[in-house]
Amino acid sequence: MSDTATGLRHVEHVMGTVFSFDIRDRPTPAIRRALAEAVRHLHRIDAMFSTYRSDSHISRLDHDEIRLEDCPPEVHEVLSLCAQAAHTSDGWFSVIPAGTLDPSGLVKGWATEAASQLLHDAGAHHTCVNGGGDLQLRGRAAPDTAWRVGIAHPLRPGELATVITADHDLAVATSGTAERGHHIVDPHTGRPADTFASLTLVGPRLTLTDTYATAAFARGDGAQDWVETLDGYEAFAVLPDGREWRTPGFIHYGA
Repeated sequence: MSDTATGLRHVEHVMGTVFSFDIRDRPTPAIRRALAEAVRHLHRIDAMFSTYRSDSHISRLDHDEIRLEDCPPEVHEVLSLCAQAAHTSDGWFSVIPAGTLDPSGLVKGWATEAASQLLHDAGAHHTCVNGGGDLQLRGRAAPDTAWRVGIAHPLRPGELATVITADHDLAVATSGTAERGHHIVDPHTGRPADTFASLTLVGPRLTLTDTYATAAFARGDGAQDWVETLDGYEAFAVLPDGREWRTPGFIHYGA
């Protein structure tokens, strides 16, 4: 945790990735306590949902070692949200993508949004919480300065594909192959989804923005039409051959 001239910053390694907190409000004692609680929250969620830990609730549930009613409320909430996302996406989002119970496609965004909410409730209204590259933005970077988020180009290392500008609460989530390869699978065939090099979604809150980005990436050719049916969401995509497309409303956020 470090104070700066403009607020408070912290980096935490958890959930197999890096979370960063950029708080632009004056760091009051309440905000400091909320930041510490947000970090503890992330570690609790990791203990519940890690598919790499045999003692996590989600692993034990998958192996029939416990029942759903034995799990904490957070597990019920996440699985309910996953069911809603599966319905909204016509099954293109799935918690059983490879034959095992894995809600990871929703958990990281949900945990990041919850951490952001803890800060907001404590009086931090101008924040960026970054969960492994997916962001929940609130307020502004400075009184007269919008947040600016660079989206890495998946085919040109070191270059940006676009820059998203936000002067109000906004979530930004990118699914792609640049860092983790073809890790998103088509839930209907079990094969890696390969229509896109990357797909970025913007929306009001990160839980569904991140989830819908995964679903759109898996959906492939029908993704643009589907995103355009979602109220409050816009998308930007880069195809493997370098071509790009944007939904009509994306012009309000990115180049």
